Amino acid sequence: MTPDLALVIGILCLGLAFPSLVAAFSEARAPRTALILGVVGGGLIAWAITATPGGYAFGDIPDVFVRVVGGLLN
Repeated sequence: MTPDLALVIGILCLGLAFPSLVAAFSEARAPRTALILGVVGGGLIAWAITATPGGYAFGDIPDVFVRVVGGLLN
């Protein structure tokens, strides 16, 4: 797994964790799925940042998404 792919998957996991967290709190149940998605997403993002020399800047994130999606489509 490349750091770019790990960053994209991590961001998507964190994006999916938020609605799951809101749903769990609105239904008065434990947010287990949100917690798992948050830990996995945070871990992937942390690994991607440390595995890339110089890390990522916020301006690099759209380019990373385009590279990953372009690599998957080709």
